[in-house]
Amino acid sequence: MKNRDEGMVKTYHRKKLLVSITCVILALLLISIRLLYVCVFQSSYYLEKAQKLHERERDIKALRGEILDRNGVVLASNKTVCTVSVIHSQITQPQEVIQMLVKELDITEEAARKRVEKVSSIERVKTNVDKETGDRIREYNYSGVKVDEDYKRYYPYSKLCSKVLGFTGSDNQGILGLEAKYDAYLSGTPGQILTLTDAWGVEVKNGNEERDEPEKGSNLYTSIDINIQSYAQQLAQKTLEQKQAKSVSIIVMNPENGEILAMTNEPEYDLNNPYELNSDLLISSTGTSKMDLLNNMWRNFCINDTYEPGSIFKMVTATAALETGSVTLNDHFTCGGSAIVADRKIRCHKTTGHGTQTFTQTVMNSCNPAFIEWGRRVGTERFFEYMGKLGLLEKTGIDIAGEASTIIHKQENVGEVELATMSFGQSFQITPLQMLRAASAIINGGNLVTPHFAVKSVSEADGTAVEFNYEIQSNAIEEKTSLMMKDILRQVVEDGGGKKAYLEGFSIGGKTATSQKLPRGSGKYISSFIGFSPVDNAKVIAMCLIDEPQGIYYGGTIAAPVIRELFENILPYLEIQNN
Repeated sequence: MKNRDEGMVKTYHRKKLLVSITCVILALLLISIRLLYVCVFQSSYYLEKAQKLHERERDIKALRGEILDRNGVVLASNKTVCTVSVIHSQITQPQEVIQMLVKELDITEEAARKRVEKVSSIERVKTNVDKETGDRIREYNYSGVKVDEDYKRYYPYSKLCSKVLGFTGSDNQGILGLEAKYDAYLSGTPGQILTLTDAWGVEVKNGNEERDEPEKGSNLYTSIDINIQSYAQQLAQKTLEQKQAKSVSIIVMNPENGEILAMTNEPEYDLNNPYELNSDLLISSTGTSKMDLLNNMWRNFCINDTYEPGSIFKMVTATAALETGSVTLNDHFTCGGSAIVADRKIRCHKTTGHGTQTFTQTVMNSCNPAFIEWGRRVGTERFFEYMGKLGLLEKTGIDIAGEASTIIHKQENVGEVELATMSFGQSFQITPLQMLRAASAIINGGNLVTPHFAVKSVSEADGTAVEFNYEIQSNAIEEKTSLMMKDILRQVVEDGGGKKAYLEGFSIGGKTATSQKLPRGSGKYISSFIGFSPVDNAKVIAMCLIDEPQGIYYGGTIAAPVIRELFENILPYLEIQNN
């Protein structure tokens, strides 16, 4: 019995040992299979992870694409700058490094010490350091100090077209204007510098440095003509000073396709120093934060702000009246100096009255009582219909962010008085660009264009080009109505309120306006004029707005001569022939 029990115990232990050996063999087999899988089949994966653990990454900014005018002149370029960084684990002379950074980068000792003593893989001290300073820092040859070259946006013409071009931030990303709108095309793809380090983050001596080169952004070609832009800007600045105005804006556009040749809003600002306030008026402003002042300085009045168009809008009312058959060229109106609408007396700018006038003469004289009558005949429903057809109830679609919307009564709330005042350009607000777009449709045969700056984007890397296409809505008005309006507007310049825009030897049409700013009676006005040439087949249309001029403020007296001087210089340049 005892021998049998001992035998059973021995058998049990043998089986247990066999199971243990089998488990060990299986475990070793599984480990061997796993090692084989890791070392052979996943070797590249783990090699890459191991390499990444021993690599330090430093970004390289991509060269931003240039912005060019229609002739290939560069309006926005790049300048080589440096980024200075420190690596805590590699610094052997911390005090000397701190003093050098204070001296060369013009930063406080506290800021320099904070960067040098911070325990991190790499710490950026300052970006956009000029190349000369970067080169001097390299010459110190301090361990743990890195100087990498990158790029900063540079504007060779400083203030030229600033409120259209916009600018970039410290990371080279577009913030305003075309820089922001077309950032995806301009920005490019950043690169990297990969440096080999040991387990403590110290760079391996004589270790290879790998570079993933950045890819430059595409160039943006615009419709802007630098010669027209330069002259328009000089003219606006001169007018600003002469009239001591708040601002002066000029837009020059091709009415056939919406290409903007120039747009200026004086005072402009320095694109290379966009956070520096640009005038004594802004600098001396009290009770307003600097950020609010900067936002105001960056605003593009032609696009971002609305105003009451005043008498320039009468070309819209006249167009609607002719188009709907509410009036004919043979109709007459007798102005006695005012009109009674409901319980309100609305005066004409000529308080003694214009007497009896033809329809054309009411436009030439810019007679408010006559336009109250023409608006009444058109009626509220058709009045709104033609505002819509001429693009005045919607944004223009300009390729710059921040376009303002029309401010207008709801159609159902427009009564006799509202319709009367709207007929001569009051009690609603639009942007200057909306008004210019509507005027273009009136004189180009009825085609509602989309104003724009960008023409195409071209990649230098492979020559790929992206053409930008813009909608043109045809038949906003009939061709015959356009022909009648062009002839009327020609007479406005030749013998009406716009005769100060008349230029011997050239065919010019246009319309003036003097808009009283709110609140009424403030004594503040916006004087404006829209002119186009040649009348029969307009190739250029331009608008001037003078905000809060001092002294004489009538549009026909001070804004029309600005367009005359502009046309005197640009019509020959555009090879628009004398008539």
